[in-house]
Amino acid sequence: MTSDTTKQYTSELPSALYRAAQVRELDRMAIDDHGIPGFDLMSRAGEAAFELLRDQWPQARRLCVFCGVGNNGGDGYVIAALAEKAGFEAQVVQVGDVAKTQGDALTALQRARDEGAEFAAFSEGTQYRADVIVDALLGTGLNGDVRGDYVAAIDTINHSNCPVLAVDIPSGLCSDTGRVLGTAVRADCSISFIGLKQGLLTGQAPDYVGALYFASLQVPEAVLSSLPASAQLIGQAHLRRWLPPRSRLSHKGNHGHVLVIGGDLGMGGAVAMAAEAAGRVGAGLISVITRPQHIAAILARRPECMVLGVEEGDSISHGLQQADVLVVGPGIGQSAWGLSLLQQALATDLPLVLDADGLNLLAARRQEPAARRGNWVLTPHPGEAARLLSSTTEALGRDRFAAISALQQHYHGAVVLKGAGSLIAGDEGALWVCHSGNPGMASGGMGDVLSGVIGGLLAQGLTLEQAAAAGVQVHAAAGDRATEQSGQRGLLATDLMPYIRRLVNLR
Repeated sequence: MTSDTTKQYTSELPSALYRAAQVRELDRMAIDDHGIPGFDLMSRAGEAAFELLRDQWPQARRLCVFCGVGNNGGDGYVIAALAEKAGFEAQVVQVGDVAKTQGDALTALQRARDEGAEFAAFSEGTQYRADVIVDALLGTGLNGDVRGDYVAAIDTINHSNCPVLAVDIPSGLCSDTGRVLGTAVRADCSISFIGLKQGLLTGQAPDYVGALYFASLQVPEAVLSSLPASAQLIGQAHLRRWLPPRSRLSHKGNHGHVLVIGGDLGMGGAVAMAAEAAGRVGAGLISVITRPQHIAAILARRPECMVLGVEEGDSISHGLQQADVLVVGPGIGQSAWGLSLLQQALATDLPLVLDADGLNLLAARRQEPAARRGNWVLTPHPGEAARLLSSTTEALGRDRFAAISALQQHYHGAVVLKGAGSLIAGDEGALWVCHSGNPGMASGGMGDVLSGVIGGLLAQGLTLEQAAAAGVQVHAAAGDRATEQSGQRGLLATDLMPYIRRLVNLR
């Protein structure tokens, strides 16, 4: 194994994310404008991937490298050549007409043959014996669904019972959207090159990518900085910048007053969790407007909150006048009581976070003028997002980046599209992706906690975009921290609270 300082790959992913066409342009600029031979880039990709393979599976000695006929296959040929040179047994399984291989990929193929790699044409039904399988079939150039022998080859890989390393991207996965194009390789780990593809981080990708690594291939920073990224990955550096140390002269009035509105009968826990989360990220004051039946329980759990009980038709103007930021929707339901509270909140000019049934009430009025607002954050899960767009979850899932852009363009403000690889669309056109979080967070109340986190950050002076992006990252990372000792099953939303507080204080 090499030391961390000399590795050609890293698990620390870059912030800038790109679409496939952009990465091809970065590759072209590196070759044409900076004089890096294409074969050198291919060789570096193969070297980084082979180094990762050896680090991940140090006992492996037999490789089976599935290669297509393009440059992704060329990366595979480099890996096979390196493996043979290192004393491994490397078998190249060729999918597609090898006569179509050309350019740098052809040079790599010849080198693999010279090093003694065994070549065999793919045959459906053949069982390939290996310690590790390398997927170098299709790369990022795939536009439509996987076809022909590639379907059978992917099926063979997925049923091999061998660990799998995907080169650049699991074959069959769309690098722009994270959608599976008919079928895709399920990798144990993947390594992406030059520019990190945005589709590796959201959509269906989390079920196919495995552990994700990155190699820049020593492409100069001047190349990367010359092309605007399509999205940004949220990281701890952003949190440090947006959450600086507080003045020693601070008082509670400096850090905002969050008012959480919701909690219809039987759903008081939702507002209680949102309110506590707003406090845990540092809001100075927390109030709750809910059904009178929930007052005692909320105060018993969090005596720091101020709680007002309202019945149907009551005015909440006094509570609204005291607040700096509203969080509307947790447990609010869709009855006349909840609708009245939402309408009163929307009649103010206060910044607000809208979640849960607040979003469903909004979806029913999506064409009204009040459905567009410049100072709110919407936080839909895919079902709520589909209703907001008068679409379906299936259609939305085909391109989550397009869906969140459509939501932001229609409703304005900032939008969070929740799910594995949550997306955030800023009010100034920026797109953010969260790579934290885990399946244990698929439990009731998680969205309520998130809405409170975002509201609490908004109250402290973060912009809509910053509060939404930072809130998603803190919430997801807290979910990861909460599973480290006890695992994912059984994770409850309130388990995140102590970790949320720690994360907003990390420097």
